Amino acid sequence: MSGSIADAISFFRLSCGRWRSQRSSHHLLHRRAEAGGSFIEVVELEAADPRLEAIAVLHGQAPSGLVGGCRVRWSGSMAWDKAGEAHEGESVFGLIPTDERGRSGLLLRDRGYAETAPVAGHFAMDDRDGLLLTTSYETMNSLERFSFAGPDVRLRTSTVEGLSNTASFCVETRIADEAAAATGASADATGTPASHETACLSALGW
Repeated sequence: MSGSIADAISFFRLSCGRWRSQRSSHHLLHRRAEAGGSFIEVVELEAADPRLEAIAVLHGQAPSGLVGGCRVRWSGSMAWDKAGEAHEGESVFGLIPTDERGRSGLLLRDRGYAETAPVAGHFAMDDRDGLLLTTSYETMNSLERFSFAGPDVRLRTSTVEGLSNTASFCVETRIADEAAAATGASADATGTPASHETACLSALGW
C-alpha cells in the first residue's frame, strides 16, 4: 500500500470487510506444520456503541477513551480437526489509545481467541505501519503482527507461548462481493439503518 497509516483505528478501518484467510501453523512441540483456512467478517463499531461502552466498563476503563472498535466473526478449519470439530465464533473489541498519536494503547475484547473469557491486550504500530497485538492469558502469551501487502492483501504472523507453543503465518485476501457490501451495512430487514454498525469496504479481514 502506498502512503502511511496514521493511527491504529485507521488500520482497523482498513481491515473491515469480508476475507478469506490461508494459514500455516507450526507446532513446535510436535515439530509438525498444519494448514488451515477461514472466513472472516469485520464490521466497524462507533465509539458510542453500547457494546463497546460495556466492554470498557467491564475492564475498568472510561468509555470516553474509546475511539471505536469492531465486531469480528470467523469460521474455519484446520488439517488436524476431528470429525465435527469447527473453529467459529464472534468477538467485539474496542480501542483506547494511550498516546497522543493513537498508535498505541489498550485493545479490550469481550472474549479472547485462545480463551473465551474477556481479555485486555495492547496494540502498537511500528515504523513500517504494521500493527502489533500482544495478549496475556492465564496459560499463554500471544504476539501478532498485521501488515498490508496491498489494499486487498493482508499478512499476519503470530506466536503463542505457554502450554502450546506455535508459530503461524496467514495470507488474507479480501472477498469481492459488491452485492453484500451494498446491503450489509445500510439496512436491516425493515429498512432501518443498522444501529451503530458501518461496514468498512476498503480492505481486509481480521
